Amino acid sequence: MASVTYENVSKSFGDVVAVNDLNLKIPDKEFLVLLGPSGCGKTTTLRCLAGLEEISEGSIYIEDRLVNDVPPKDRDIAMVFQSYALYPHMTVYNNMAFGLKLRKTPKAEIERRVKEAATILHIEELLDRKPKQLSGGQRQRVAVGRAIVREPKVFLMDEPLSNLDAKLRAQSRAELAKLHQRLETTFIYVTHDQMEAMTMGTRIVVMRDGVVQQVDPPHELYNLPTNVFVGGFIGSPAMNFFDVTLVAEDGEFHADGGSFRLQVPSERKAVLEDYVGKQLVLGIRPEDVHDKDYAPPLKNATELEVGVDVLELMGNEIFLYLVTGEKSFIARVDPRSKARVGDKMPVMVNLDNVHLFDRDTEKVIRAIR
Repeated sequence: MASVTYENVSKSFGDVVAVNDLNLKIPDKEFLVLLGPSGCGKTTTLRCLAGLEEISEGSIYIEDRLVNDVPPKDRDIAMVFQSYALYPHMTVYNNMAFGLKLRKTPKAEIERRVKEAATILHIEELLDRKPKQLSGGQRQRVAVGRAIVREPKVFLMDEPLSNLDAKLRAQSRAELAKLHQRLETTFIYVTHDQMEAMTMGTRIVVMRDGVVQQVDPPHELYNLPTNVFVGGFIGSPAMNFFDVTLVAEDGEFHADGGSFRLQVPSERKAVLEDYVGKQLVLGIRPEDVHDKDYAPPLKNATELEVGVDVLELMGNEIFLYLVTGEKSFIARVDPRSKARVGDKMPVMVNLDNVHLFDRDTEKVIRAIR
């Protein structure tokens, strides 16, 4: 088992900087998720640790061992790829055992490790089959099993569930989380799927254009985003953003969006005094906009009159695409809502959960909570 440390790590491909001055400490036994859109540098970050890419600057440590110049095979890591990369002519057993055979591991030890991994992953009955005889979910388990038998210090996973259908992905997420708890090993997992990140990660690293935007546990990432990008990337549907001006009136602060005005809770005024008269970005999550008739008790809330543009019935909730002035936004409301397309209706906005960002830097001023 091992910790992993990135110190001022950068990786460039010609003029393109894929990873820019990454500093990250990953404790032993953590399940860390690298999350971000395509091209943000998350897979390159993983491949640098694996030794599959040579870093341009900085240092990478596994435990206290500098591994910059250590070959991949000697780093004591195991990697699961998006494509699974199974040998088609070999049985499942031989696919899982192949790396151990190359290392001249005794036959009895290979047998023990493969059988143990197969039991953990519930693939004992598949050991004599070849990859073409397996479903996508079964191939994914074999790829994970091949990593388990190595008994590495660190598991690296590069979007291993992306080829599975939605139902199987949900099942596999739970299985990987259980596997991490059982093995008590460091997992570093790459995905662009925020659902995977939020449900599995101990901490999540959000990346954009090779730069780390925020590193936090899932609940803090969701409730206290550090900037507009994180606020908009985490959450489905995404956070609603409005251009507003902060105005002072009768001793109170208001976020004025032209067609609406929201009062800032009084306990938050001190941090906003320097922003009066300035243009800001207001962030409101869809679940903090409620149909007035079915709104829960709210300490700080304001009522808005809105138009209903589109309605999506999701079963346990309804997505309402609403309009105020010329601005469209989304609300997640109670499934009992009587809203219909074309209606004018009142909604309640939970002011305790909205966010204000500096328009120029896009950094949070303070999450109003």
